Order: sequence, then structure tokens, then C-alpha cells
Amino acid sequence: MADGLALLCFPLLVIRKVQESFQHSPQLLRWEAVGICLGVALIACSAQLPYQPLWWITGGAMGIKSCFLVWGPTTWRTPLLSWCFSREAIDYRFLGLWLCMLAVLLLHALGLLNR
Repeated sequence: MADGLALLCFPLLVIRKVQESFQHSPQLLRWEAVGICLGVALIACSAQLPYQPLWWITGGAMGIKSCFLVWGPTTWRTPLLSWCFSREAIDYRFLGLWLCMLAVLLLHALGLLNR
């Protein structure tokens, strides 16, 4: 939810900070391995949750994206990251809305938003 709200409020600032962080320390991409573990955990632990196909798709996408960023060839990864960092602010805001929606749906599925 915090990432989504940050992208909604300050999209270009957030993206520029992430881009600068990657430029100063390219090894930060190795932390994407955590995304692999979280994607697998989401798939494995969502069996009893509502919206189960959504969590499987989200967990699979997290795992695939993280695997690509950790182990993908630099000749493919660099142009893709450059393209991602050069998007318009509205694109990042849509991404922020999507992240907020996923957070709210997950809270609802966990029963934290029920009365």
C-alpha cells in the first residue's frame, strides 16, 4: 500500500530515487531474490483465500519479474529498465492505483476489512 500511495502522490520523485539507487549500486537488483520468495509464499499460502486466481497470478508475476531482474541477461535487463524509468508520470500513477487495489483486496481477503 505504501508503494502505491508513494507512486500516486510523487511518481516522478519515487522513480528518480529508485533509478539513482540502481545507478549508484547495481547490486541492489540482487535483493529481488526476496520477491521470488514472496511470490512463492503468496502462491502457496493463498489456497484458502478469496480471489485465489488473482493471488496465483500476482505471485507468479512477482516470481517471474524477480527471476528476470536477478538472473536475466544484462543486455535484456538494461533496456527494459531504461524503458521503465522513462515512462510518463500518469503511467506510474496507474501502477500506484494497481498496487493500492491489490493491497486492499489482500486485506479484504485476509478478513481485516470486514465489519
